[in-house]
Amino acid sequence: MQIQVNFANIPASDALDDHVRDRVTHDLKKFGERLTRVEAHLHDENEKKHGPADKRCTLEARPRGLDPIAVEDRSDDFFKAVTGAARKLEHALESRFGKLEHT
Repeated sequence: MQIQVNFANIPASDALDDHVRDRVTHDLKKFGERLTRVEAHLHDENEKKHGPADKRCTLEARPRGLDPIAVEDRSDDFFKAVTGAARKLEHALESRFGKLEHT
């Protein structure tokens, strides 16, 4: 699975990039070869101003042979938003693959 990290309107950060890759790899490892790519989009809603839940992480997974699936999480901290989005994506993929196995 390829992981692509996009920093929309924030400076790139090695620590944040590593966190995205670690969380996605850890939370989605059970899907193995069923995923071709996961894209992470990190965006600060208020840019230079600080506000509640103004950090957004959107994760888009591309399952092999299926339509992409995207989730989003917001927090006051990018690391928390990434962790929340990775968990949401894990649950969404479990649901998608579970439905396919039962049809």
